[in-house]
Amino acid sequence: VPLTFFGGIGGAGKRGILVKGSNYMETLARCGTVLFDKTGTLTHGKFSIKAIYAEPGASEETLLTYTAAAESFSTHPLAACIMSAAEEMKLPKATEVEEIAGHGVKAVVDGRTVCAGNLKLMHKIGAKPVERDASGTVIYTAVDGKYMGCIEIADTPKEGAKKAVEELNNDLGIRTVMLTGDRKAAAKNVADTLGIAEFHAELLPQNKVEIVEQKLAEENEKRSVAFVGDGINDAPVIARADVGLAMGGLGSDAAIEAADIVIMDDRIEKVPLAVRIARRTVRIAWQNIIFALAVKLATLLLGAFGYAEMWMALVADVGVCLIAILNAMRAMHPGK
Repeated sequence: VPLTFFGGIGGAGKRGILVKGSNYMETLARCGTVLFDKTGTLTHGKFSIKAIYAEPGASEETLLTYTAAAESFSTHPLAACIMSAAEEMKLPKATEVEEIAGHGVKAVVDGRTVCAGNLKLMHKIGAKPVERDASGTVIYTAVDGKYMGCIEIADTPKEGAKKAVEELNNDLGIRTVMLTGDRKAAAKNVADTLGIAEFHAELLPQNKVEIVEQKLAEENEKRSVAFVGDGINDAPVIARADVGLAMGGLGSDAAIEAADIVIMDDRIEKVPLAVRIARRTVRIAWQNIIFALAVKLATLLLGAFGYAEMWMALVADVGVCLIAILNAMRAMHPGK
């Protein structure tokens, strides 16, 4: 049995799936629900600015300058997009930078307090933003507590995301759920595109943990809950799920460290593949257990009635062991 799991872990490794222990493979095999983070997991996490909406009295350039300066120390993919758009601009230095989980960033730029993030952050500081009904992600910016404007950023789902969701839902009988801190409109757009029936938007990191705990309570002990994420905010959720999966390419170090399974090349379609490998490995292990017990039990019964000979005992011991080893080696070749 241990050899079967070692083979399964090795076979998964050949396909770019790092499994940190045989117990995680066994847990993944009985998965009933997979929860996905959106940005960087189901989508590319490579953003482009779609539109800039500056308030009267402020220019688009000024809005982009302040937003980029405030985001200059952030590691979030949205911040990287804004910095890329402002790379030819001379940005003022930001100080006293504070990253507020699930909200955005706060910094002092040219002696002025700049807040850039979602609507929750604007409401928190008392600014009065103009809410945009956009399909993409929107970054709102306020300077000294006064709303300056917003930047709409577009992202696209990964090529294999829809196929992965369909495989999980239809072929493997696993429920899929999407969790995101993004706006409801942007979340619905991605969920509809990928065919995910259930999604939760505008979540803080602690809200994601609460939903995972809710799903854990809904599943019985025979079924497990998996979470797939990539960001530093996903680390607590990855750790809380029965089995946590992280993207190893774009994923943060914290997420990779907390994960039980790492998808090394960020290909989301390897999530259903990991489930298939886990189920196949467990199935082979059970084959070996049942086969070994059946042969040994039959030999014992024959011996009890005086029909067993020495060669039968040898076959029941060494022969069964060799057959079980050969069967276990099948786990090293998971196929496509």
